[in-house]
Amino acid sequence: MSGSTFGKLFRVTTWGESHGPAIGAVVDGCPAGLFLREKDIQRFLDRRKPGQNKYTTMRNESDKVEILSGVFDGRTTGTPISLLVHNYDQRPKDYGNMVQAYRPGHADYPFTEKYGFRDHRGGGRSSGRETAGRVAAGAIASLFLKEMGITVTAFTKSIGPVIISEEDYHFAEIPENSLYMPNNDAAEKAEVYLSSLMKDLDSSGGIIECLAAGLPVGLGEPVFDKLDANLAKALMSIGAVKAVEIGDGLEAASSKGSLNNDEFYIQDGQIAKKTNHSGGTLGGMSDGSTLLARLTVKPTSSIARTQNTVTSNGQATTLAIKGRHDPVIVPRAVVVAESMTALTLADLLLENMGSRLDKIKAFYSEGM
Repeated sequence: MSGSTFGKLFRVTTWGESHGPAIGAVVDGCPAGLFLREKDIQRFLDRRKPGQNKYTTMRNESDKVEILSGVFDGRTTGTPISLLVHNYDQRPKDYGNMVQAYRPGHADYPFTEKYGFRDHRGGGRSSGRETAGRVAAGAIASLFLKEMGITVTAFTKSIGPVIISEEDYHFAEIPENSLYMPNNDAAEKAEVYLSSLMKDLDSSGGIIECLAAGLPVGLGEPVFDKLDANLAKALMSIGAVKAVEIGDGLEAASSKGSLNNDEFYIQDGQIAKKTNHSGGTLGGMSDGSTLLARLTVKPTSSIARTQNTVTSNGQATTLAIKGRHDPVIVPRAVVVAESMTALTLADLLLENMGSRLDKIKAFYSEGM
């Protein structure tokens, strides 16, 4: 299987299946000398792990990470960093009725056609559990970005009909509610909505917003490796994400050039923008303002309501999915979006180092 590696210079390869012995990631290209401990990664994994509240799957996994290589005396060595997370709470029997039947909304059918067979236990590599490896790697990328003065913040902007306007954001409230929303009142309304869906054996979608501040100007390449293009690929690679917007996104289609253009001015001797309709990018490169991306996440496909489907031998049947599943994916996907953004930025930061001859000469002059 190809396509399990992301990045050029700061690379991450994830491995493992939902109900296999373990899952994990290998991070290659992380500079030597970064202070890294397992608890730094664990903080990220704890935001993603199951069983946190009634709105997440009750699968009981500690998601405790082990660093197997690439770190010595608490600092990265510049060699590949191997990360391991064991799977303990496996219940393959929950998927017994899916050996032949294709689950609506899942990758079962195309996976079978592509490879000739599939791991029916929770979707195997197609499972959302694969994202634990991304989050572990993203924690390392985030520590690297922090050293560069760059911060990435992601949160739940909406769940179903409950949408938070930008003027109502209270970032301090994000960790205060189980849905990672920047507004506790909105979170309470969203919980009521989710509870009603759970009674109806249904699920919800929503929107995640991700902000990156402190980026240097010129990060990203102007053609195929655009900052926004690479970021969109990273975010769209997350299961259940169906759309990505940068800046105003879809609203730009109904705007006018006189409104959509971000005018420049001088602030404290530096070039700045009066607005940020572009979402922090111009021509595929960062422009010094906050990078802003939004992800549209579809409703959880695994629902207990009876649905029509077919089997691998072409027979019509019905299927009610058993097991432990999230009524909404959005809250646990927040840290996944944050991690993929961090990985994208870390990779482009390293790529950007070779963009100017004077800076290359200065680097080697200082190093010699």
